[in-house]
Amino acid sequence: MSTILDAVRRTWGYDRLRPLQEEAIRMGLERRDSLVVLPTGGGKSLCYQVPPLVTGRTDLVVSPLISLMKDQVDSLRACGYPACAIHGGLSFEERQNAERLLASGEARLVFVAPERLLTPGFLRLVERLDIGAFAIDEAHCISHWGHDFRPEYRQLEVLKKRFPRASIHAYTATATERVRHDIVTQLGLEDPRLLVGVFDRPNLVYRVVPRTSVTEQTIEVLQRHRDEAAIVYCISRRDTETLAEGIRRHGIDARAYHAGLDAEPRRHVQDLFSGEKLDVVVATVAFGMGIDRSNVRCVIHAAMPKSIEHYQQETGRAGRDGLEAECVLLYSAGDLLRWRSLARRSSAEAERPEELVASAETHLEAMRRYCAPGRCRHASLSLHFGQAYERASCEACDVCLGEVADTTDGTTIAQKILSCVARTGERYGAGHVVDVLRGATTERVLANAHHELSTYGLLKELDRKAVLGFVYQLLDQELLEREGTEYPVLRLNEGSRRVLRSEKSVRFLSPPRGKPKKTRVAFETWEGVDRDLFDDLRRLRREIAQERSVPPYVIFSDATLREMAARRPRSSEELLEVKGVGVKKLEDLGERFLSRIAGFGEEGGGEE
Repeated sequence: MSTILDAVRRTWGYDRLRPLQEEAIRMGLERRDSLVVLPTGGGKSLCYQVPPLVTGRTDLVVSPLISLMKDQVDSLRACGYPACAIHGGLSFEERQNAERLLASGEARLVFVAPERLLTPGFLRLVERLDIGAFAIDEAHCISHWGHDFRPEYRQLEVLKKRFPRASIHAYTATATERVRHDIVTQLGLEDPRLLVGVFDRPNLVYRVVPRTSVTEQTIEVLQRHRDEAAIVYCISRRDTETLAEGIRRHGIDARAYHAGLDAEPRRHVQDLFSGEKLDVVVATVAFGMGIDRSNVRCVIHAAMPKSIEHYQQETGRAGRDGLEAECVLLYSAGDLLRWRSLARRSSAEAERPEELVASAETHLEAMRRYCAPGRCRHASLSLHFGQAYERASCEACDVCLGEVADTTDGTTIAQKILSCVARTGERYGAGHVVDVLRGATTERVLANAHHELSTYGLLKELDRKAVLGFVYQLLDQELLEREGTEYPVLRLNEGSRRVLRSEKSVRFLSPPRGKPKKTRVAFETWEGVDRDLFDDLRRLRREIAQERSVPPYVIFSDATLREMAARRPRSSEELLEVKGVGVKKLEDLGERFLSRIAGFGEEGGGEE
């Protein structure tokens, strides 16, 4: 253990390991196959970085994205760790240098995409070397039952046959028991050690808010995180562009990111975000896996994701530095209907469409249950992945913080809506029923004489989005049904009739009013920190990053800067005690940061 900790302290500046890291590192040292499931921010990378450093061997890391490889290599080199990546984005000279490092055995870690690793030429090159282990990052990509299946990952089963002396270690942040079993089977792991960490991320604050006005609600959340990194996720490409434009109109710089953009604009947005020159990205799920920015303070879902696995992965991009971060889901039951429609369309060309639709429905139902107001969000996520949640209150979600708001007279409002569905003959969609309830004088309302109904104008005091939201909540609670695909109409069911007979009460959620409560985590992580000094150190970090053409988080994390701003180290010895400052970074950066700390406040450094 002392050898492992010495290497970790010297290289990364950490004086202790996180849960399961020691066991995972030992599997690598002993060359025993393993499957390691740790949440994003749980320290998976260290598990495969330490063994080759301690033993002096060369290991290969299979990684799905060039940007992810580049970020990891930049971060490792900044710590004095010999690593390289081989991919199509390298110049001829860079590729030659990387292959030389690989062939000579100088590199401890070599990152490569599965497509390149499996080419005959590269396999022959690797066979000539004594590779100690293969680390399969983002291993959930190998499973049909995972949330991000990639066919090329399925071919990695060849590694066990071609390299019988090397151990194989699979790493992922999100994998249910079924996905874990599939990973082990597909990779042919031999008597693997299964290490599953705690899925809960106590530094994340989860909130689920009924969606009424997506742009206004998104801006409200972003304003709580001015000058901080935020990712906003949407379902479609068009949604990202519309929402990004709406956010910019309110004076917040935001850029859209989706797979439909050309490669150069996509890369530009990614580079701006990584370089802390852009704080808000509005994206589809195409964005995020290749981003290693550790100080994302906010993740907003403008619509419900299609699975808890996706949600866990995407919210996991917040607070990777262990500091507090907010995750807000703007929810409407209409999202459920939209995902069902997309699942039916995408499965039409599949070999077993009914199987895919059934799988999608299972994922959606789990996600719908998560969005319900009754249970602690942290407990819901833990239980989904098969782990008990022991705490009575997480103190870090809208339910436990007492922020979930009920609409008064929910049953009365529900009866008015259901009566209107009945009076209009169960032949119209949600939009028309809402128009009747609000007393609208549309051509369709007048043509059908619906302005003469007893339910006409019963909810005229409410705005259209609020009434539509109540309709979706009735659908979500299965107290109303939608029939048809292209032009779905509302239908009553037995639950509707029980509400109309006053045999069942209805609870509606409304968006919470006022500012969200400060959490325990936020108080703790800012305790004793000089915020002005912290901001000044962030500026220095950005300057150095620009000089070296690397992302700022490669220099130091926000957590390290906060500790510096709290402890105010005055010597190299004191700076080395700060978590995240290793020997190489002390030699390389120590003087500049110590000088900045010492001079802060003397020449307009931020103190009054």
